[in-house]
Amino acid sequence: MNQLSPLELSEWLSDPGRARPLLLDVREPWEFELCHIDGSVPAPMNSIPARLSELDPDAQTVVICHHGARSFQVAHFLEHNGFQQLHNLAGGVDAWARTINPKMPLY
Repeated sequence: MNQLSPLELSEWLSDPGRARPLLLDVREPWEFELCHIDGSVPAPMNSIPARLSELDPDAQTVVICHHGARSFQVAHFLEHNGFQQLHNLAGGVDAWARTINPKMPLY
């Protein structure tokens, strides 16, 4: 698993020559409703084991949460289940809002 800064993710998403990763947002539904990175897929942390078969273990996947701790745990779980192209968004949506999208609500 790699740690990915908000700036690195922003550059990746704006690079037309690079395939877009799956943005897997593992926060609770109310958190996702409040704010999220465009194109993110909501998948609350506790639903991941049951939804494992829905995810592609070969896809570039960026796991996202509020501050980066839950996403780290989910990425670690996915890694132990054969996923190899994993990235944890360091600082989560909070760091994204503070450095990339200041219009995004903080909570």
